[in-house]
Amino acid sequence: MKHIAKILIFILTAGIALQASAAYKYKTTRTGLVVYRDSLDQVWAMAPFKAPVGSGKWYSDAINLCADSLAGKVRVYSMIAPTSAAFYLPYATLTASSQQQPVIKGMYRYLSHRVKPVDAYSELRRHVHEHIYARTDHHWLPLGAYYAAQAFARTAGVSFLPLADYDTVVVHRFVGSMYHYTHDPAVKASPEDFVYYTPRTVQYTTTYWLHRLNSRHKVIGVDDATQGNFFFHYKDGSGAAYCTFMGGDTRTTHVHTSTPGSRRLLIMKDSFGNAVAGFLMGSFSDIYVLDYRYMQGSLIKYIRDHGITDVLFINNLEHAYSKSTALALTRLIQQQ
Repeated sequence: MKHIAKILIFILTAGIALQASAAYKYKTTRTGLVVYRDSLDQVWAMAPFKAPVGSGKWYSDAINLCADSLAGKVRVYSMIAPTSAAFYLPYATLTASSQQQPVIKGMYRYLSHRVKPVDAYSELRRHVHEHIYARTDHHWLPLGAYYAAQAFARTAGVSFLPLADYDTVVVHRFVGSMYHYTHDPAVKASPEDFVYYTPRTVQYTTTYWLHRLNSRHKVIGVDDATQGNFFFHYKDGSGAAYCTFMGGDTRTTHVHTSTPGSRRLLIMKDSFGNAVAGFLMGSFSDIYVLDYRYMQGSLIKYIRDHGITDVLFINNLEHAYSKSTALALTRLIQQQ
C-alpha cells in the first residue's frame, strides 16, 4: 500500500499535465524534445531531463570551493531551479525523464555546512496550477521566479515584498525559444501571455557593464559603465520577452536600491536567475548580477572588492548538472 501511495503522490504532484492524460496528444522530436497539446488546446514544448539520483557532486563541489575560499565571511546559497518537465511532462512520456526533486536533493547533500540550499522545487510545486512556467519557452515565467525568490528570501532571513507591491505588465502573443528548438508550427500557433512585475514601493538605479561578444559568442571586451532600465519592455508578439530583465545575459549588473540595511547580494547565475533578481530589490540594499558564462576575472576578488555579504548561485537543473558549468565556476573561483 505504501508503494502504491508513493506512485499516486508522484502522479498528482507531477503537474497539471497529468490530469485526464488520455486527452493529451504528444510527439517527441528527433532531438528528444516533447511537444504536446493539453486539454485546454494549448501547446507545450519542453526538454525531458535524465540523470541518476546521487550524481552531480561536481556542481556542489564548485560552490563549496567558493564558500571555503571566503572562509565563512560571506553567506553562500545554492538554488537549483527545476525545469518545466519536472511538473508538466505528459504522463505517457515520464519514463523518458528523471524525477527532478530527488536529483536536486541528492546534489544538495554534497553541499558543505557553509552553503545553504534553497528549496525552490517545493515552493513551485505548491503553485503548479498557476502560470509559473512558459509553454513555448525553456524558462520559468516571472511568477515562477517570484515564488523561487520567496523561497530564497525565507532561507536568507530577509524581507520580501508581496506581489501586491508590484505593477503588472503583459506582453501578449509571446512565443519563446522552444519554437526555435522544435521548429514545430503548432508551437508557433499557440502563443501565450508573458506577464512580468515591476516594483512599485522601492526606488532603484541600475548600472550595466555590457560584454561584447564575437561570432562564437565569446567575450572580446567589456564596455564602460552605463546607467539604464532594469526592465526592458518588448512589444506584443516579441519572442525575446524573457530578455525583459536586464536585457538578457550579456551584462554585468548592479542595482542600488532604497532598501535599508547592509546586506549586499551577488547572484551568480544562468538565465533563470535574471527573473529572480527583480524580486529581491525590497530585500537587499545592493544587488549584483553576474552570468558565469560571460564573467571576466576572479569571482572571489569581485566579492571582496564589492563588499558582498550574500552570494546566491542560481542555475536550472540542466546547467547545474553539466560538468562544464562546474568547470567554468571553478575557474572563476580559482582565478587570482
